[in-house]
Amino acid sequence: RQLLEKYNPKEIRIYSRGEEKQVSMMHKFNNPKIKFILGDVRDKERLDIRLQGADIIFHLAALKHVPICETHPFEAVQTNILGTQNVISSAIKNKVERCIFATTDKGVDPLNIYGATKACAEKLVIAANIDSENKTIFACLRAGNLLGTTGSVVPLFKQQIKLNNEITLTDKTMTRFFMPINRTINLLLKCSEIAVGGEIFVTKMSS
Repeated sequence: RQLLEKYNPKEIRIYSRGEEKQVSMMHKFNNPKIKFILGDVRDKERLDIRLQGADIIFHLAALKHVPICETHPFEAVQTNILGTQNVISSAIKNKVERCIFATTDKGVDPLNIYGATKACAEKLVIAANIDSENKTIFACLRAGNLLGTTGSVVPLFKQQIKLNNEITLTDKTMTRFFMPINRTINLLLKCSEIAVGGEIFVTKMSS
């Protein structure tokens, strides 16, 4: 929505493996500028084809449910690390102008496999700027928990309140960083405007 309202792009490509979400977006927007492509960041050949002619990439793909990543660690590695490297390689191959990677505060001193894979992915994105032959600008936006998105604790809390009128807390003194989706997307777009390559933009968040 923000891309369409603020920038009037020629085309927006939604590349994801989420068929149901794509159909939902088709009905919601019904805009000929939006092209929907079923695909996975693990599939480098498909990425190579589908990134042809693209100017900017916003890389948001990830396995991010912490318990699932703990149970299936190599799946997390394949999407979060190898998938990120595929995006980087395809961006360079297609001479994309810039690539912004959405990462997480959990990549700082990671305590679980999800955070570890995101920390590795950040390193890959920043290192992609080192090659002087590479014309693509790579940068990261490190955010916290996006309110209400897939993987957010908010849907869980809502479900718990409906069922038992209570929520589970790890510890009463624990804090979490939350951001509304529209603010995070606005920052993501801002990063694409001001990045010169190699930055990790860290959002200021209230806990």
